[in-house]
Amino acid sequence: MIRAPKLAQWQWGRNAGDAVNIQIQIQIRRRKKKDDGGSMELQRAEPSGGEHNERIEEARRLRRLQVMMSMVMSVISQDPDLTLEEAAEMAANARRAALNMFPDKELAYDILYRPRLQRLMNERFRLQ
Repeated sequence: MIRAPKLAQWQWGRNAGDAVNIQIQIQIRRRKKKDDGGSMELQRAEPSGGEHNERIEEARRLRRLQVMMSMVMSVISQDPDLTLEEAAEMAANARRAALNMFPDKELAYDILYRPRLQRLMNERFRLQ
């Protein structure tokens, strides 16, 4: 027997073109009725307009960052005329742009993208 309301949450993200995160909260309440012993009511609550817009904007910035980093890594790995100095400059500019989009996420950048870029440059220019 459930006496308190139950809260279930799901997060759902879409891919490439639709960078939208939707959080749906479904609150299930159980009400007792005198005649049939109980029933369930579903209530759907969505984020407020301002919060929804912030999430959409963050998703757009995140997708822009992913595309930018993908392009930088493609150029570094595929351009036959690219020098080591130019590749290092591209990596530094990509880092600067990423931190402009997400100012407080330096650690996340260092964990996610720095090793990829270092490995790519080591393979491409046969460093170490």
